[in-house]
Amino acid sequence: MSAAARYDAVVIGAGFSGLYMLHRLRGLGLTARGYETGDDVGGTWYWNRYPGARCDVESVQYSYSFDDDLQQEWEWSERYPSQPEILRYARHVADRFDLRRDITFETRVTGAAWDEAARVWRVETDRGDRVACSFLITAVGCLSAARVPGFPGADSFRGESHHTGRWPHEGVELAGKRVAVIGTGSSGIQAIPVIAGQAAHVTVFQRTPNFSLPAWNHPIDPEHARWVKANYAALRHDMRTSAVGLLGVFNDKPVLGTGEEERNLEFEARWAQGGFSFLGAYGDVAIDPAANEIAAEFVRGKIREIVRDPETAELLCPRDHPIGSKRICVDTGYYATYNRPDVTLVDVRRDPIEEITPTGVRTAAGHHEVDVIVYATGYDAMTGPLLALGLTGKGGLSLRDKWRAGPRAYLGLMTAGFPNLFTITGPGSPSVLSNMMVSIEQHVDWIARCLERLRAGGIAVIDADPVAEDAWVAHVNEVASFTLYPRADSWYMGANIPGKPRVFMPYVGGVGAYRDKCDQVAADGYEGFVLSA
Repeated sequence: MSAAARYDAVVIGAGFSGLYMLHRLRGLGLTARGYETGDDVGGTWYWNRYPGARCDVESVQYSYSFDDDLQQEWEWSERYPSQPEILRYARHVADRFDLRRDITFETRVTGAAWDEAARVWRVETDRGDRVACSFLITAVGCLSAARVPGFPGADSFRGESHHTGRWPHEGVELAGKRVAVIGTGSSGIQAIPVIAGQAAHVTVFQRTPNFSLPAWNHPIDPEHARWVKANYAALRHDMRTSAVGLLGVFNDKPVLGTGEEERNLEFEARWAQGGFSFLGAYGDVAIDPAANEIAAEFVRGKIREIVRDPETAELLCPRDHPIGSKRICVDTGYYATYNRPDVTLVDVRRDPIEEITPTGVRTAAGHHEVDVIVYATGYDAMTGPLLALGLTGKGGLSLRDKWRAGPRAYLGLMTAGFPNLFTITGPGSPSVLSNMMVSIEQHVDWIARCLERLRAGGIAVIDADPVAEDAWVAHVNEVASFTLYPRADSWYMGANIPGKPRVFMPYVGGVGAYRDKCDQVAADGYEGFVLSA
């Protein structure tokens, strides 16, 4: 094999994980090659260009902290950044640190196998690349494997149909058209108000209503931006040691036992603040069903206040899961959109979709003529992007076979039997239950320090110890069992994918506690890992 086809590391993905990982590898003096399916950087924010696409974490927090000059020079325009602005930021980072020269674009990794004799990963792509690397690092994101349900007749539809996660870069002309939106998760809740402002009529097909909180988005006040930049060091510290990687006041006080007037004042203040802060109003909301119901009913009351038609309001009120046990949504004008005369809500639990026809969507109750279908149907979350890589570890064991009953990983960083394979924000880490930028940086920094220490110690191979992996998986499940998360049929549990094992995948123990655990493992000579020269 030629020297040109051998690297110290291969990084799969050029979103925020992949970009920072390549930057750290270069700083260590290691040779690295990144592979990216798209034709530019950005990851999630390259693909998700649907109307209204916006981050649900505030812009000044959804940003890198590793370079102070970068923090000081970049100006965010809004409280919650839009997809175009986030993509500009990713491109700026790639340009500023000259990262594109280490990335092969428009190239999908189709397989990677551990060569036990040579102690390298052999990686293949759809462009015919055949490369070897000592370390393979996945930076594929948790929400990148788009899921489109197999509705009968979908291929017969004569109009346009698009998944929100694969939106055409040139946009979609919606003016004057009848649009069907299937799905009311986060992307649907963001897209529906914007589409309604463009289309002649929107028909929303809802299977499960989701709780959504107001964003109250607005332009960033220049004075506030200056204050943030002057205090970034302290703010970043607070984010890294918090429960979910976000700034905010998390109240440990229980709602149970708090007077109705007092708790309503607190809930109103959190609602007025907007965003995720509502879930931090009381400490028992995430763990006690009775406390959770109090918070949930407050939000249902807000839905009833906003939506004028009582029947529609009740259809939009979630009752099948505790608030916060599914990814909470953050919206701009979502519930008010249903007051428009040109928006129709179809409850597909009572009136299920039977087929897609050449001209629309047929349900049990009738046919809806539409010109465009928008599939806001989510993703095969967390495991889907990893399983799509065709990874094969020791003894020819495929990752798909190892994870047949659900993902197994130590700290969400490595899975036993797959040496020198690191997963950034993998299952078993806080990942989707946190500010992803905080978790990305923590994982990348940990991996980089690990590689540096392995090289200094003459260690060629690192693998997770199966015993430690079993203990960590048990711990992840145990912590989750103390919360209300497992009570929801959510994508956290894999419940949105038919046949996918029902396993709670992220770690709910907190960003700060998880960071401490990872640091302690490293300080103890990588306890729970097997090292060999």
